[in-house]
Amino acid sequence: MRFGDDNTVIAEDFYRAILIGIEWDRDTGRSMDELAALAEAAGIEVAGVMLQVRERPDRAAYIGRGKLEELAALCGNMEVDAVVCNDELSGIQLRNLEERLGLRVIDRTILILDIFASRAGSKEGKLQVELAQLKYRLPRLTGFGKALSGLGAGIGTRGPGEKKLETDRRHIQSRMDEIKKELREVSGHRDVQRARRKKTGVPVVALVGYTNSGKSAIMNCILRMSENGDKAVPEKDMLFATLDTYRRRVCLNDNKEYVLADTVGFVSKLPHSLVNAFHATLEEVADADLLVHVVDASYADCEFRVGVVLDVLTELGVSGKNTLTVYNKIDLLCDAENLPRGSNVLAVSAKRGDNMDALLAAAESVIFQNLRPARLLIPYDRGDIVSYLSEKTPVGERSYTEEGVIVDTRLNDADYRRLGRYTAPGAGL
Repeated sequence: MRFGDDNTVIAEDFYRAILIGIEWDRDTGRSMDELAALAEAAGIEVAGVMLQVRERPDRAAYIGRGKLEELAALCGNMEVDAVVCNDELSGIQLRNLEERLGLRVIDRTILILDIFASRAGSKEGKLQVELAQLKYRLPRLTGFGKALSGLGAGIGTRGPGEKKLETDRRHIQSRMDEIKKELREVSGHRDVQRARRKKTGVPVVALVGYTNSGKSAIMNCILRMSENGDKAVPEKDMLFATLDTYRRRVCLNDNKEYVLADTVGFVSKLPHSLVNAFHATLEEVADADLLVHVVDASYADCEFRVGVVLDVLTELGVSGKNTLTVYNKIDLLCDAENLPRGSNVLAVSAKRGDNMDALLAAAESVIFQNLRPARLLIPYDRGDIVSYLSEKTPVGERSYTEEGVIVDTRLNDADYRRLGRYTAPGAGL
């Protein structure tokens, strides 16, 4: 891979890098391990790791002066091409580190954004990545070295004496405004789709969780079990394999159906700018009737990751929703008996299918718990309603009278409001 002048990462050659971080709490080891995995996902070979114990990063260069000299010597000895920092850096920190090391320096945020950029498939996903990259770049223009400090002139500038830095800032702001407008249009189309789903009363189940916890694998397993295997979503054993939100309709044997949504995974120290940029993608979580929180049970400290996901859900304002916690990948465990237990906690293996039937039953019991028993008398000239009930609701007994067809079924709130006037006499609804 190679790096552009604005510090974005461009996939090309295989690069070697040293990871650096500030050790200020007990979670540093976990986040550094994750940084190594992120670097690998971006195509970077990790040549070494350096940590400095500090209460807070140095404002000028992230690490202290002595540690910086040690890092410069280490980079020369190990012949690396880049340094990757475990935190988000300011423009000044970027500039000072690059000037002293003579190497490209990237931080955790731009590394994640590079992975996002390589995985985004939909137009919306690409726009969101670009917006997040521009938001990252704008306040750091002064930190990208002398390349942006020259004078610019020509059509579109304010005059022959305008600095290139000011021109770049105006161009970035203009492009951000364009992207926000395009995203609003896409969001408008999605709002129409959501309104249509709400009108028909089709519930939504959203898969959430740490990146690479197996959300896509669980989604594909559910699709196969509901005979929708031809609608499988991409599934890979890597960080951020899924960036765009995938939605699939799950149809069950008793005519009940729901929308299953696979969302982007979370990581620790997820910058607020990324949460804000991908808020539209995560709207599916806010609108869901049920969250299925997928946890990688094979990860040694999985409860740490559970806490990270819960924090992000709280930040999104959806922490109070109905949630099933699903510990996945029990096929990789020698003993799954020590996993947490509870009424809303399950242990499954999407790979082998272990307990997936229990997951389906648990999800159905939550999202369809408000279906109302109904006995409807449908006139013979409204065969369209009878067909709808037969295709979309769990129909029981059916009988024929002089007035019409009596159908016993169960209705969601939307159907009840629409069809309640056909309640059969004496049905007691």
